[in-house]
Amino acid sequence: MGFLSQLSIIHLLWAAMVFCQYEDYDFEDEYEEADHQHPYYFNPNTHAEVPRFPFPAECARECFCPPAFPLSMYCDHRKLKTIPNIPSHVQQLYLQNNDIEAVPARPFTNVTFIREINLSHNKIKFHMIDHGVFKKLSNLVQLHLQHNELEELPFPLPSSLERLLLGFNKVSRLSGNAFEGLPNITMLDLCNNFLDDSVLKGNPFSNMKNLMQLNLCNNKLQTMPPDLPSSLMYLSLENNSISYIPENYFNRLPKIIALRMSHNNLQNIPHNAFNLPNLLELNLGHNKLKQVFYIPRSLQHLYIEDNDIESINVTLMCPSIDRMNTNQLTYIRVDQNKLTIPISSYAFFCFPHIRTIYYGEQNVNINKSTQLRTAVFRRFLTSEEYDEAEENHETHDHETEEDHEADYFHPYLQ
Repeated sequence: MGFLSQLSIIHLLWAAMVFCQYEDYDFEDEYEEADHQHPYYFNPNTHAEVPRFPFPAECARECFCPPAFPLSMYCDHRKLKTIPNIPSHVQQLYLQNNDIEAVPARPFTNVTFIREINLSHNKIKFHMIDHGVFKKLSNLVQLHLQHNELEELPFPLPSSLERLLLGFNKVSRLSGNAFEGLPNITMLDLCNNFLDDSVLKGNPFSNMKNLMQLNLCNNKLQTMPPDLPSSLMYLSLENNSISYIPENYFNRLPKIIALRMSHNNLQNIPHNAFNLPNLLELNLGHNKLKQVFYIPRSLQHLYIEDNDIESINVTLMCPSIDRMNTNQLTYIRVDQNKLTIPISSYAFFCFPHIRTIYYGEQNVNINKSTQLRTAVFRRFLTSEEYDEAEENHETHDHETEEDHEADYFHPYLQ
C-alpha cells in the first residue's frame, strides 16, 4: 500500500472519530421545545454563499472546530466569560452554558456568513449588548438568548432573522419598535418572562405577517394578547392568569393548529370560541371550566383535566352529525373533574374515531377523590397501546418543574 493511501486512511479514520464524538450533539440546545422537535433545517435556497478557505479552517483557541463540520464553532460548556473572536467563515456558533455577561461588537468584526448563534444559558444583560451588534449580521437566521438576564429585547435585529428565542429571561417591557423590520420571523419564544397586559397594549406582534409560532407561557397575562397576526399556527399561553376569551377572538386566526391554555383562570368560554377549521390540539387543562363547548371537526386531541366539570353534554360538543365530514377527535382527557358517570355513548356516534377517554380520578367531594370504573376507556386499542396509555398518564401526573420548562410546541405536529 502506497504512502499516500496510508495517509488517506489515517485522515478518514480521524474524521470518523471526530464525527462520532459530535454526532449526538444537541444542535438545538436542551431548551428547545421539549427536545421532541425535528432539528431546524435551513432553507437550502437561502443559504449564504460558503466562503473558500484553506483546510484546516481557522478556529478560536478557546473553542473546537471539528473537521467534519468546518462551518461550525463549538465554544459551549467552557466557563467562558467573554466571546472569543469569530473567524469570518463560521456559520454556526455555539456559546451556550458559559458565564458570558456581555455581547460586544469586536468579536463579530469580520463575521459575514453566520446563520445561527446560540448564547443561551449565560448571564447576559440588555445594557451589556452593544447597540446594533446583531443588526449587521445580514445572514443570521436563528438567535438563541434564552436563560439569560435580559430585561428587554436586543434591538435592532437583522431582517433575515426567522427564529428568536428569548425564554427564561426578565423581559418586562417591549419597545414600540421592538419587532420592526423583521418580516421573516416565523417563531418567537417569550415564555417565562415578566410580560403583563400593559406591555402588549401597543400590539407588538401585529406586523409580524409571517409569524407561525408564538410562545407566551409563564408570564403575567390576564387577558388574551391583542391583534395577533392571521398567519399564526401555534399559540402557547399556559401558566398565565387569563380569565376569559372574548367573543369571536379566534376569527382572525383561522390557521391555528395547536392552542395551549392550561393553568389559567378560565371559567366560561363562548360556545363557538374554537370553531377553527384547522385546530388539531386544544389544551385547557387546569382551569375552572364548568361545562364543555363546541368541538371543531378537525380537532384530534382535547385536554380538559383538572377543571370543575360535573357532566359532559355531548350535544354541546357535537350539535350535528355529518357522515360526509366526521369529527376527527381521537383522545379526551377528563380526569380531576367532578364527573360521577362516564360520558354518554352518544359520543361514539359524534366522534367515530375516538380511541381513548382518560377518566382517572374525579374530585367529586372536596376532601375525597373517586375513580370511575375504568380509568381509561379503550376502543380499538391493543394491549400494548393500553399499557402505553397508562404509562403516559403516570408520567404526566409526575411531571416536575423541569419537565414544564422544556414543554414547548413541536414545530410540526406528527
